[in-house]
Amino acid sequence: MRRVCADDEAVSPVIATVLLLAITVLLSSMVFLMFQGALTTTEKSPPQATASIRGLENGFHVVRLSSLDQALDPALTTYTLSDPNGTIIETGRVIDSDVYGVVGANVTFHDRDAGYSVTQGDYLVVASERLGADAGGWRLKMVYSQLQDSGVVLFDVQLPAIEG
Repeated sequence: MRRVCADDEAVSPVIATVLLLAITVLLSSMVFLMFQGALTTTEKSPPQATASIRGLENGFHVVRLSSLDQALDPALTTYTLSDPNGTIIETGRVIDSDVYGVVGANVTFHDRDAGYSVTQGDYLVVASERLGADAGGWRLKMVYSQLQDSGVVLFDVQLPAIEG
């Protein structure tokens, strides 16, 4: 018997498989692009923090971030130190060159993990004796401000009197 070959065959199985894969990839890419906006519009929750305060016998107060639920940009994190009358004595960003990792300034910020971010365990040191805050009643407030909002108060604590 002789086999007759007809030219009415369609596409080879290999080419058909490649075409099906290409169509699948294109369709899945289109679906992803359509829903990408819906997936990325969820707003991030504002940061939540708690602080612990300790007055040291050498005339300094240490205010440690005892809990913080997310890492923050130090360029967007500010502090304010005010006296018992509410007068602002000092304010600035924790990233400022005279605050970040400096020793001997009125207020210094120490990045415990050296990750160039504000995270749990980082702390501020206030030279309370030099400023007169060792008697207590002074307030230290830390605020995280994103570009569009007025800011989230991370903590607003009263510095206790230093006994010693």
